[in-house]
Amino acid sequence: MSTYERRSHRPRPRSERLGAMNETPTRVYAEIDLDAVRANVRALRARAPRAQLMAVVKADAYGHGAIRCARAAQDAGATWLGTATPEEALALRAAGIGGPILCWLWTPGGPWQAAVEADLDISVSGIWALDEVRKAALAAGRTARVQLKADTGLGRGGCQPADWTELVGAAVAAQAEGTVKITGVWSHFACADEPGHPSIALQLAAFRDMLAHAEQEGVEPEVRHIANSPATLTLPESHFDLVRCGLAVYGVSPAPELGTARELGLRPAMTLKASVALVKTVPAGHGVSYGHHYVTEAETNLALIPAGYADGIPRHASGTGPVSVGGKIRRVAGRVAMDQFVVDLGDDLVRAGDEAVLFGPGEHGEPTAEDWAQAAHTIAYEIVTRIGGRVPRVYLGG
Repeated sequence: MSTYERRSHRPRPRSERLGAMNETPTRVYAEIDLDAVRANVRALRARAPRAQLMAVVKADAYGHGAIRCARAAQDAGATWLGTATPEEALALRAAGIGGPILCWLWTPGGPWQAAVEADLDISVSGIWALDEVRKAALAAGRTARVQLKADTGLGRGGCQPADWTELVGAAVAAQAEGTVKITGVWSHFACADEPGHPSIALQLAAFRDMLAHAEQEGVEPEVRHIANSPATLTLPESHFDLVRCGLAVYGVSPAPELGTARELGLRPAMTLKASVALVKTVPAGHGVSYGHHYVTEAETNLALIPAGYADGIPRHASGTGPVSVGGKIRRVAGRVAMDQFVVDLGDDLVRAGDEAVLFGPGEHGEPTAEDWAQAAHTIAYEIVTRIGGRVPRVYLGG
């Protein structure tokens, strides 16, 4: 190796690395393109033109930032927001975000009264939950907004058909006494991401039956909904009054079987970047990272990427995770550690401070979240959602 090549290991000056982006983090950060979020919401609305659209912002908007993404989605015409937990929904209200918000993952003793006072829509799957909502409404001195969830075959939350008559009857009685207003009837698909799966038609039929019974008992819901992201994209017969879009809002395909993000007209909103922390030359036979599961075959250049499983980089992608460094796709060499991992550059050289792109839209040849999902034998939902709070978010597009 020449003297010049060895000198090229030296880091570039900070001003050269960052240019005008003086505030951009230098270890690892996620760029969130809010214009992509807006474009995805518009594209999804076009897929379901007769239905309203709920942007699901649970789990900090699948790792993208709930407050900023909620506002961007509303800018693009999302009329509802959805969260799993009431705490997530209350945080939106605390940030000044208005409009209907549905939250569905409740446990006994939850913040029922705060939810009623914040005018949240509360999902109810059983009598115990309805009882807690009624008590909270009486304590708050106002009517609670509730949506009845039907278990049409997913087997998680929701009321079983055998118990539906009792729940509907109790909810109608509570509405008559003024403690609740039934604003919705809804359910959730188990296999909408598997086109043609027999459960899809069965669930749709069950939902129609359970909805018909509720309406016969006097329920006049504002919204009826069962369609998630995959159903929004592929099952127009499931759109009813509202479609609930989660991962697709952030431009990631909800299932490879449905097509890539580009094929579905979506643009990934998150790009995960890091600065190379160290570059060094090691001899042949050198072990790399814990356990020495990777050993160099010849003298080679290694680059240290300062991100690890504490940041959400999946350890299961050790040895397989793709990273764009120096204009080429490299693979994680050895194990992903808590704070860092290594890539083998071969004869190539980069410098400390150069950019490494772990994943992004793929428009410039960089890996995508789906590529990482395949490398880690998981789903793209997990890849973006697991990017932790230690990773700063940098927002583009206002």
